[in-house]
Amino acid sequence: MKKSNLYRAALFFLLPAVCTSYAFSPTGLPPNTIPLSQMMRELSAQPGFTDAMLAELSHASRAGALLTPALLDTMRKLILGRDWQGLDTFPGWTMPTINRSVAAGSHLLPSPAKPTSQQLAPYIDLGHYALEKSATEDLDKPSNRPALNTQSLTTNLAYGVTRGDGPDPRLAPLHSESARLAEVLNRLAINTLDGAQPFTATIAHRPATTPQQLIANLIAAGNSVTIADARFFANFGHFHSNGRDVMMPFMINTQILVPARHFWQRRHPLLEPVAHAEYEIILTNPRDPTRNADVTYYFGIDGKAEFRTNDQLNQPWVMGRHAHEYRGAEAVEVARLTGLAVLLYVHEHLAHPGLPFGGYYALGVCQDTVAAIERKMTGATTLFPITRDMSLLTDPRDAEMNALLAQIPDDRDGAKPPEPERIFGSLPTTDLAAITIPGLSEDFQHTYAAWQQGDLARTTARRNAMLFFAAILLALLYSRFSMRRRARTASRR
Repeated sequence: MKKSNLYRAALFFLLPAVCTSYAFSPTGLPPNTIPLSQMMRELSAQPGFTDAMLAELSHASRAGALLTPALLDTMRKLILGRDWQGLDTFPGWTMPTINRSVAAGSHLLPSPAKPTSQQLAPYIDLGHYALEKSATEDLDKPSNRPALNTQSLTTNLAYGVTRGDGPDPRLAPLHSESARLAEVLNRLAINTLDGAQPFTATIAHRPATTPQQLIANLIAAGNSVTIADARFFANFGHFHSNGRDVMMPFMINTQILVPARHFWQRRHPLLEPVAHAEYEIILTNPRDPTRNADVTYYFGIDGKAEFRTNDQLNQPWVMGRHAHEYRGAEAVEVARLTGLAVLLYVHEHLAHPGLPFGGYYALGVCQDTVAAIERKMTGATTLFPITRDMSLLTDPRDAEMNALLAQIPDDRDGAKPPEPERIFGSLPTTDLAAITIPGLSEDFQHTYAAWQQGDLARTTARRNAMLFFAAILLALLYSRFSMRRRARTASRR
């Protein structure tokens, strides 16, 4: 058998098994929304626009996806090559590939003996409160923080493109109270940090020196407090083009194969947009609505693990749901655990100030501590991906939170593909038909049905290698069979 025929035979067996495809159709988008590819089709030829857009993406927003130099370079190549399908499914990498892109090494520099407010500034927002000074904040008095500066929420690029989604009309009016509550919770969370002077927050004359005491006192004073485990699709762009929202998810190859709907179709990997997870603290004062507040906790790509204001708008395609809601004693416990998480990240930032990307990815992403607390509160973990490097999390002062983080899955090396519970649990909706990112709704529905029927298939490096060698073996067997057949034919002559 000729070598060319041997190769054809191998490809005949191999390609149907390992070829993948993903069809992106710009239908079903939310109103006034366009995919990233459409914006770049319209503007990539404009002088300097692509460079300006990529430069803007290199500046971390508070929540989204980590765009490493390798990822930005990949995006640039997709744009220059006019690979619009690749751009709309960007990057479509597996977790091991993303891990290599991050290459999150550590530079273990010594921690200062007594950290100062200035040293903490890159890692946590303390607002009016200094680490070195004792203080008391009376929450019975109205906040003196300014209203939200809406002008600072958006940046103009060029050609009608802006970055930033603007104020949420429902939450922005709460900014003053929310800003103070976030600063107070941050300061309470690090009350036990080495060198910290005592800080107290009072409500109805009840003093609190920890986040959990403050939440308990707010409830005792007649306020309604709900802490929600909230989940969204991460928007790594926050761009608007001539008044239209630009859909920019960050796709991960889950290594699960979407079932083929027809016999002539090949299965392809299920791409899942990276999720953003946070704890939302919803404070409602039944006597005075002007004292309401809305604060979130998460570890962001700005390198800060902290309580923050929650007053910016989301684009409709990111959706959003509360996977869990905690009230009463459960809310107090979640406040305690998030406070421990804030303190852990301050310890780690001071111990490892040279970590790339502000420690984001190496110390985890927004999902990690939420997943750890979810496991403590519910007994399950339903978030993906999880990236913390446990070799860095060894500070005995954070033993409880470190232990919780050690119990959750690890997606860094992709050795074990994520469980379906975590893939579907990360979604910002339980109505799979409502997902508006083109192509994903059907993929998720068919994959979910296969999961429920116990018929999921995965694509992994090991599986692909086995398929490759199986194809080669079949090709060799076919070659041997052909040679014998030709030999028999020749002998008969």
